[in-house]
Amino acid sequence: MMVAMLTTTSRGLIQAIHDHPMRIVLVATGAGAQALADLLAVGGASRTLIEGLIPYSPAACDDFLGRTPEQYTAAATARLLAGCACARARRLEGAAPSLAGLACTAAIASDRPKRGDHRAHVALWRAQRLVEWELRLEKGARDRAGEEALASALILNALAHACGLDEQLPLDLGPGDALTSTEYDFAALVAQLQRGAAPYIGVHDDGRMRTTDAHPQVLLSGAFNPLHAGHLGMARAATQLLGKPVAFELAAVNVDKPSLATETVLDRIAQFAGRYAVFVSNAPTYVEKARLYPGATFVVGYDTAVRIFEPRYYGGSANQMNRALDELAGRGCRFLVAGRADAQGIFRGLADLKMAPAHRALFQEIPEALFRMDISSTELRARMADPIA
Repeated sequence: MMVAMLTTTSRGLIQAIHDHPMRIVLVATGAGAQALADLLAVGGASRTLIEGLIPYSPAACDDFLGRTPEQYTAAATARLLAGCACARARRLEGAAPSLAGLACTAAIASDRPKRGDHRAHVALWRAQRLVEWELRLEKGARDRAGEEALASALILNALAHACGLDEQLPLDLGPGDALTSTEYDFAALVAQLQRGAAPYIGVHDDGRMRTTDAHPQVLLSGAFNPLHAGHLGMARAATQLLGKPVAFELAAVNVDKPSLATETVLDRIAQFAGRYAVFVSNAPTYVEKARLYPGATFVVGYDTAVRIFEPRYYGGSANQMNRALDELAGRGCRFLVAGRADAQGIFRGLADLKMAPAHRALFQEIPEALFRMDISSTELRARMADPIA
């Protein structure tokens, strides 16, 4: 790591950052690593930094992201890195509004000429919002050290911005340089849903937001308190079985529980940052979800599948239940069911569900050989286990 050569201005800004409750996981894929050195050079860094990572090679970057990005130096990749860093901060320290993931991916001057632009993409992901900055640099105007200094200063300014600080490090930009920023306001998006301005909302794995455009074909719905390996295993099995990607759907309104507060919705969404698409709706029942997502396949566990056939969720009326299932079929929806062991250790699956023959075509089973995990979210919370493997 480079030796930090701090100015008085830089040291003062970093000290103000350390005095703020914001805590981060910082990821730099090479350029921008000086910012990590600068943060560590000022006393109190342990109050700010949870972890600093430099996944420098493509293989290391792929491993951190859990995938190979379309392009390593790109705004979308910076957002994915920041999202994964945010999710990692949560796993290491638990949910808190002061946690963030901060990332930089850049292409700067090297020992070989670069065909593309010299640029840096910085993103900072929190539960409430995601902000990205793009810095375009004039080729040949600076050496590598000069471009590295600008990328690292931008990282520190991004962190100061997230802390609500007025101070910013000066960026010596020339006429051939350009700095732009974009904000993705997740809190405002959730507010749209809560005031009825959108039937559902969605946040992509890279932070892009959506409201009423094309919905996913396969959905795994739940409260995700917490998101755990069982959910992810079911999603992987469904993808393998159906050949389609699975998105998650958070139920902000649940028939058995109170509606989720804004902060809770934002916190639950943050679990998916950088990794998976997540939708949020106020549709507590599957017939209501079918009206929002016609043609969708809903991935459910056995316990949820049992509740689909309980008349108490249909006003106590078996006729209402049958009409709801008929409507689901009419809207082209169906269920993919994962089995699990009951309290006696007996594995229960699709064959154990009591349903009319007319509704059997609505259901398909995930084979036990493809997925089986018997632990529940309730058991996970009771054990205080790490929720995501």
